[in-house]
Amino acid sequence: MRLLAIPTALLLTLLALPLLPLPGAAWAQTGRFGSAGTANTGPPEEALIPSLAARQDRLEELGWIIRGQATFILQGQAGFRSPYRGEASLQPAAQARNTLSTDLILGRRLWRGAEFIVDASVTRGFGLSNSVGAAAFPNGEAFRLGTTEPNFFVPRAFFRQTIGLSADMMPSDDDPLRFSEPMARERITITAGKFAVWDIFDDNRYAHDARTQFMNWALVGGGAFDYAADSRGFTEGFAVEWENGNWAVRGGAFRVPRRVNGLFLDPAATRGFQALASVERFWRIGEREGAVRVIYGASRTRQSRWGEIDPMDHASFERSPNRYTVKHNVTISADQQVTRDLGVFGRLSWNDGRTQNWMFTEMDRAVSLGGVLTGRRWNRPDDTLGLGTNIGWISGGRRRYLEAGGIGFITGDGRLNHRPEWATELYYDARLAPGVNAALGYQLLVNPAYNADRGPVSIFSLRLRTAF
Repeated sequence: MRLLAIPTALLLTLLALPLLPLPGAAWAQTGRFGSAGTANTGPPEEALIPSLAARQDRLEELGWIIRGQATFILQGQAGFRSPYRGEASLQPAAQARNTLSTDLILGRRLWRGAEFIVDASVTRGFGLSNSVGAAAFPNGEAFRLGTTEPNFFVPRAFFRQTIGLSADMMPSDDDPLRFSEPMARERITITAGKFAVWDIFDDNRYAHDARTQFMNWALVGGGAFDYAADSRGFTEGFAVEWENGNWAVRGGAFRVPRRVNGLFLDPAATRGFQALASVERFWRIGEREGAVRVIYGASRTRQSRWGEIDPMDHASFERSPNRYTVKHNVTISADQQVTRDLGVFGRLSWNDGRTQNWMFTEMDRAVSLGGVLTGRRWNRPDDTLGLGTNIGWISGGRRRYLEAGGIGFITGDGRLNHRPEWATELYYDARLAPGVNAALGYQLLVNPAYNADRGPVSIFSLRLRTAF
């Protein structure tokens, strides 16, 4: 995409701002993956457009949800050292690319505890170098199917039934995909349809949403966990959750793509799938909340073992064998509120490394950590300053494949001087008005795609977001 295309996308975003009913009391930093709006939690008079916010509240009383968002991200990359490059390399020349996503959420309450949610989305734009060249890619809004023209699709269409098991009620968790009414503290939730695995799993408070928090892929979720998704980040399946405020157990089964990093899901859903399970513990230290989550996943896809792929035949990496192979994945994700203003997070993620990664990114071991500080101390309580870092490693099989000139779906320079990949991100997100935020960010990629011969790479970003 040419740099000249940037003003058009920016203009579309800015023109949308005055048309949206924006609740004032809800903090935009919800931490939900792909936040598709902002749940109404405050009085309409605190909104940017009170009459429209009041209309949203009245519609919800009648059993309807209407919410939405628009996020524009501009990223520019400085030139960097690169003695050679391959088909999946980050291009060394200075460049700039942008993405724009818009979502309109429509929800209908069917009966007590039951709802149907549809997310209609329009996206356009590209990531740097068409979203290749770093396993910890810097823009969580960019995917491999970028487009110059606006592209419409439906990322979510699902049914959800919540069954209360206790009379003790608690406030809604500000999920924009839920009605904002109180929920039973102990409950079972059943979700079925099309959605993102990350809508349910690894919901880290401080690092889980590229639209409101860190943008780097490896800071949105466990970088080494090959989460089920098509090339846009969504899938089909079902999940069952039990939670009581102190503990949660979640499980689900999801479809996987037919081909590596593919858009189309495998039609043999009983043969190719991913099963996920998560056990979570929540606590309070005084008034400071914390959580830890242990997530296990087993993927059964048409992935190849490393010894079966010819590094000189790049097409063999994408050629699906006739049989299915299992990959085991684990993530441990934790977050802790340290003070009223400061929170910290960390993740450890792993997969067995015997086969290709099939869906998310190309990383086999990863550790990430960071912190988030709100701006109350400088009289900006709705602003956020975040600093996070991720170190990623690869298995011996993947290393030998890349050293021999192999090309993956997101990494591959034709050669490799192996080192761990290290990505660090710093951002400041400022609230401009109720439901309107702007963020400036900087990322440093050291050894991009595990190659010490290339980089380091400096990436600068501007993010504009509005949500209602």
